[in-house]
Amino acid sequence: MKALLSFLFATLFLATISCSAQESAEQNEPLNILVFSKTNGFRHASISSGLKMLYDLSREQNWVITTTENPSLFGKDFLDNFDLAVFLNPTGDAIDDAGQDAFEKFMKSGKGFVGIHAAADHEYEWLFYGNLVGGYFKTHPPAQEATVVFENYDHPAMEPFKGMDTYTTFDEWYTFKRNPRPNVNVLATVDENSIKKSKNDDWKMGDHPIIWWHEDNGIRSFYTGFGHTHEAFQDELIIEHIKNAINWAGKRID
Repeated sequence: MKALLSFLFATLFLATISCSAQESAEQNEPLNILVFSKTNGFRHASISSGLKMLYDLSREQNWVITTTENPSLFGKDFLDNFDLAVFLNPTGDAIDDAGQDAFEKFMKSGKGFVGIHAAADHEYEWLFYGNLVGGYFKTHPPAQEATVVFENYDHPAMEPFKGMDTYTTFDEWYTFKRNPRPNVNVLATVDENSIKKSKNDDWKMGDHPIIWWHEDNGIRSFYTGFGHTHEAFQDELIIEHIKNAINWAGKRID
């Protein structure tokens, strides 16, 4: 009997090691990330800090990062190399019809998308993109310290904020042409009462989402309003927030 129990224990132990090794191998598969930051409007100086943050994270996360500001590359042969796209503060109308068509097909093949800050100030005439991001930028009060209110932690990107009801930091607080809430899963909002500097009230939304996600037909999309300043990409909580968002969009974690 002891011999049989020892055999069963050894078999179970080896099976557990095998499963763990398989899961580890899956996590160690490189995540191929396209980072796009073309600007045909306002250009955020913080793009350079955002790129540094992503490259720094790539060393420990086994990400393979390709950065470009050349939208003419957007074709099937190019896009098929990637698991997800990160749009880091692009602005204006940058991608032509052929590139838009290729990008739509790329996303619809089950890819991931992470939009950072000015990703919402981009491609206003492209319906697919607007739906992908979840909202279009309208305006903002002057950049200033304000409070973000967390309303849902049920997403990996919210892990660094667990145990916190709010987070106060300096950024540029976007308001959106339409409230994205009906079409996305809102994770955090801006406390509009915490914003003290403004010339008028045209930026107010009442309900003011600033972080959200949605998943449709295999496409995972995440948007965060953080990212106007260099300091945003040096903030340990925001770095962890974006890291987890990327790994989620790339289907490494759920």
